[in-house]
Amino acid sequence: MAVSEENPEIIKEKDLERKKKKADKAREKELKRQKALEKAAKLQAQQASNNQKKSEKKLVKRGGEEENPEEFLDPPTPFGEKKRISSQMAKQYSPTAVEKSWYSWWEKSGFFVADAKSSKPPFAIVLPPPNVTGALHIGHALTVAIEDTIVRWRRMSGYNTLWVPGMDHAGIATQVVVEKKIMRERKLTRHDLGREKFVSEVWDWKNKYGGTILQQLRGLGASLDWSRECFTMDEKSSRAVTEAFVRLHKNKLIKRDERLVNWDCVLRTAISDIEVEHIEIKGRTLLNVPGYDKPVEFGVLTSFAYPLEGELGEIVVATTRVETMLGDTAIAIHPDDPRYNHLHGKYAIHPFNGRKLPIVCDAKLVDPKFGSGAVKITPAHDRNDFEVRKDHDLESINIFTDDGKINSSGGSEFAGMPRFKAREAVIEALKKKGLYRGAKGNEMRLGICSRTNDVVEPLSKPQWYVDCNNIAKKGLDAVMDEEKKKIEIIPKQYATEWKRWLENIRDWCVSRQLWWGHRVPAWYVTLEDDELKEINSYKDHWVIARNEDDAQEEASRLYNGKKFHLSQDPDVLDTWFSSGLFPLAVLGWPDDTEDLKAFYPTSDLETGHDILFFWVARMVMLGTELGGDVPFRKVYLHPMIRDAHGRKMSKSLGNVVDPLEVINGISLEGLHKRLEEGNLDPKELTVAKEGQVKDFPNGIPECGADALRFALISYTAQSDKINLDIQRVVGYRQWCNKLWNAVRFSMSKLGDDYVPPTNVNPENLPFSCQWILSLLNRAILKTIAALESYKFSDATSTVYSWWQYQLCDVFIEAIKPFFAGSDPKFETARRFARDTLWLCLDNGLRLLHPFMPYVTEELWQRLPSSRDQTAMESIMICKYPSIVECWTNERVEYEMDLVDSTVKSLRSLANERRERRPAFVLCRNHAFAEIISSHELEIITLANLSSLRVIGENGATPAGCAESFVNENLSVYLELQG
Repeated sequence: MAVSEENPEIIKEKDLERKKKKADKAREKELKRQKALEKAAKLQAQQASNNQKKSEKKLVKRGGEEENPEEFLDPPTPFGEKKRISSQMAKQYSPTAVEKSWYSWWEKSGFFVADAKSSKPPFAIVLPPPNVTGALHIGHALTVAIEDTIVRWRRMSGYNTLWVPGMDHAGIATQVVVEKKIMRERKLTRHDLGREKFVSEVWDWKNKYGGTILQQLRGLGASLDWSRECFTMDEKSSRAVTEAFVRLHKNKLIKRDERLVNWDCVLRTAISDIEVEHIEIKGRTLLNVPGYDKPVEFGVLTSFAYPLEGELGEIVVATTRVETMLGDTAIAIHPDDPRYNHLHGKYAIHPFNGRKLPIVCDAKLVDPKFGSGAVKITPAHDRNDFEVRKDHDLESINIFTDDGKINSSGGSEFAGMPRFKAREAVIEALKKKGLYRGAKGNEMRLGICSRTNDVVEPLSKPQWYVDCNNIAKKGLDAVMDEEKKKIEIIPKQYATEWKRWLENIRDWCVSRQLWWGHRVPAWYVTLEDDELKEINSYKDHWVIARNEDDAQEEASRLYNGKKFHLSQDPDVLDTWFSSGLFPLAVLGWPDDTEDLKAFYPTSDLETGHDILFFWVARMVMLGTELGGDVPFRKVYLHPMIRDAHGRKMSKSLGNVVDPLEVINGISLEGLHKRLEEGNLDPKELTVAKEGQVKDFPNGIPECGADALRFALISYTAQSDKINLDIQRVVGYRQWCNKLWNAVRFSMSKLGDDYVPPTNVNPENLPFSCQWILSLLNRAILKTIAALESYKFSDATSTVYSWWQYQLCDVFIEAIKPFFAGSDPKFETARRFARDTLWLCLDNGLRLLHPFMPYVTEELWQRLPSSRDQTAMESIMICKYPSIVECWTNERVEYEMDLVDSTVKSLRSLANERRERRPAFVLCRNHAFAEIISSHELEIITLANLSSLRVIGENGATPAGCAESFVNENLSVYLELQG
């Protein structure tokens, strides 16, 4: 057959036309595909949104109890067994489905248990023991989030990690709860029951209701060593407390003395400074006080006159607590005040009992320019007066009974009156005697007991005191002295607070007039020939011993041959005394146990900055004195949590956030119900409900423990306060869904038969794979550095950024062309992309695990296992990621930065346009032109282009394009025509 010959130009023209038609068809096909994808994406997004709304509506409606049907892709798992995982992943992440099974298996498998005989380096930390009366609150959630992050990271980093759980018996708080319970149920007081029966009631309550919070901590994922769980009144702790008291007394660091204490008339006990809340009163103010049927007036300065002896007239004094004048023992004037020169050495006469009150000169106590220049002195009921009484050899007269009534020393006219009713009676009596000189509003600071709302009364009482001067100096040096420094406080600004507290420390009152607590190991000796038989009649009749037999033996030695009777001190020790011994007691002190040798001193302490002195300083003082060393090497003090508006959380404001309600979700009605079950008065209840409507109009959606933990840790950069916005937690819950989908996508690309590599040579990898591994290295380095420096917010930011902005937003998108079809040219790239994807997921999940334990365990268990990990049952006992030197590639990172800048500029030009369009890059530099040309595929993929052409500096600028300036060497153009 003859072959017709055609003009080469015609052939070329036909070929071009054919290619053009083919290109047009391909463009049309691609356009249809894009529109279909766009439509599908919109439908999918709408469907997801609807599903999410329905799910959240159900979850909110039933407080998080309703479950998404997709959760049941995984078969049910018996409690304590490893979760049974389906090969198919649910389409959406569900906190309930992910978090409900893992913890019981972790605990049962012994992953949390430390081994005192391990050759691994030790890392020990104690959980600040929550009150036995407590329920989980947002402060506990922050503590757990931070401490569990530290503990899981250290465990994965090869340490023999011990995290000790415990509960505090919370003397006052627990006694108040049980007293209210028996009054409500049986209309009885503890005094009606008697001490023995009441203490038995408290133990019954503790065994039935106490420790609820420890169960709740499990829900937060706290990997505590439950085999070492302790209670500050268990046998081990009680022995430590007794031994500590005996040793401190032997070392002359505990003594008995009569001093002024904070007295609660409802509880009838001394209370610590931390249990006193001070309120500022600007003037006349009515306050409700327990035990009084009508409000009591405060913020009033009452003036009255004392008649002077002889014919000297009178002297006027003023006070905000006029009832205490019944215990006045002197009047002070300034020695240089000319008005009173004639009164030096004279006396005033008490109008109700005739007692002679010396006029004393005191330049420290008296300001001659304030008021009348004369000050009444009541040593038994005023701190300043108590301090100056010794200077003037003044009598100290206590006029109050333990329950706040006037006693016989206050005079028969007022005896038996409650103190604030006596206030009114004294004023009336002064008026009758013509001694009342008026009253006016006065600013004052009033102490209120945080437990009972009773007005705290300064009261002179004999108590046991720890002499803190020398042990405080050791604690001060341990932080502040560069040569003796043993403890680092983080953040550093709290070291100044530490210095201020310990330089101005007072002796520590450790007596409490309660029935629930550690009984003071002191016995009073009443001799047969003593004139006074009442306990505490003689200051030197006390013996300190570990038990009654030892006390008997010691008393026999001291009072050789004399007959005596022993009575144990009815008081108990301050709760802070036993909690101050916590790091020692939990490890078995005073015995030389394996735990004590392996883990003391502990490594870190993490707690709130508000108890820096009350707990942290006391642990350091007691640990140094009794344990021979400081109890920990580092102290991290976390911020206090407030609401999103910066307000302190308060039931009356309705802004209290219960972490369980964030984890499980709750409706607005449920939030209201919680308020109604409290003890708010009707006005407060209305305000609180309005606050909840404003802050949580749709309730709180189910967020899960992982999202709550991550949010709380990410907040720790906020100085000393955290303004918690629940929407931020919701955002991290949605981010968990992003992680879920990233792994779900990856599993579809890895395939069922994928075997992870034993080794990867980054030089053989595609550009995007080299880049993501280099950035993974950088993320690992920054995360570990942040954790080591206790910059937890930086750590969360680093991990989040790598997962979100680098792995999900860039890398996973960049490798999609390798999996778009079965093109042979991508076969090698596909294989390497799979390996890199697996490396990223495996390392990325391990990097994230300490912050989000549940979702990372769930996703890691779904990954194909490498040969190195076949023996690793759980992600929590895997090795924490460390950098791989050969992964770091600064050149690749530099080139990808250029690619990323180019892509972002092109995306900004595309704006909302979905269809793929041709683009051009003008390179004014040859090196840049080479980089852009070599990464054409990545740019086309990430910027969603139909084509990309690189133009040299002298090339023609394309017409009909939008332009964007990337940098001085690059400009980009996106075609807009059509």
